[in-house]
Amino acid sequence: MLDRISASLPSLAPAEQRVGQLVLADPHSFARLPVRELAEKANVSKPTVVRFCRSLGYDGLADFKLKLAGNVAEGVPFVHRSVNVDDKTSDVFVKVIDNSVAAFLQYRNAAHPAAIEQAVNAIVNTWKAKKRLEIYGVGNSGVVAQDAQHKFFRLGISSQATSDSHIQTMGATMLRPGDCLIVISNSGRTKELVDVAQIAKTQGATIIAITSSHTQLSERSHILLAADNLEGSDLYSPMASRLLHLLIIDILATAVALKMDDSLAQNLQNLQNQLQQKRYGI
Repeated sequence: MLDRISASLPSLAPAEQRVGQLVLADPHSFARLPVRELAEKANVSKPTVVRFCRSLGYDGLADFKLKLAGNVAEGVPFVHRSVNVDDKTSDVFVKVIDNSVAAFLQYRNAAHPAAIEQAVNAIVNTWKAKKRLEIYGVGNSGVVAQDAQHKFFRLGISSQATSDSHIQTMGATMLRPGDCLIVISNSGRTKELVDVAQIAKTQGATIIAITSSHTQLSERSHILLAADNLEGSDLYSPMASRLLHLLIIDILATAVALKMDDSLAQNLQNLQNQLQQKRYGI
């Protein structure tokens, strides 16, 4: 969270930059002090303090201080550590797990529940209107797209996931207002995915992007579920982003299920009973 604030400072107004510098100088105090004292210390007005928090994507000062307090008190216990060719298996074991835990905790502290709520409502509205839900990704993101289709299919939501750029282009062209497109990309710069997102947006569909902030794909989305992770340029285990994307899909599917009608629970029970017959007994 502090790294994100530091990176955002140049884009803020001078008065908001002073608030950001106050946070970076002593985050523990910032999380405890009332808005009046914060404004005095930063030599700004009280509304500027609130405006700073909203400029970073938080709902207001209370939301910002809550996330900040959790971040500095608990922190992310691990930083991303690249796997090296001379690592022992025991080192690889620890590094891969630590990197995944770090990515999950960082996302928990930085995520915006309001954006997730928007995405959930968009998917539920598409389901209620019997419109189309498309899910696109390529490479590792294509695997996540298939997982998303499986989860929404299990809920009774008709959806289509594809990694083929030609089918993606055709599908995006056929989308209409009320339809929903989920686009998954770690870099947010994959040309095929950026292009189909723009096509679908032009057609009037709602675009949900699971990707990095401040990228070509994020700028073409209506709803951004930012997944900024610590992966870096590790050549041997670039998987933290995929696990993070799978986590976001799990959150979406669970929240969507809770907004569906009461018949869902019975349908899921029937599904579980049918699948149980395909397993050997203990």
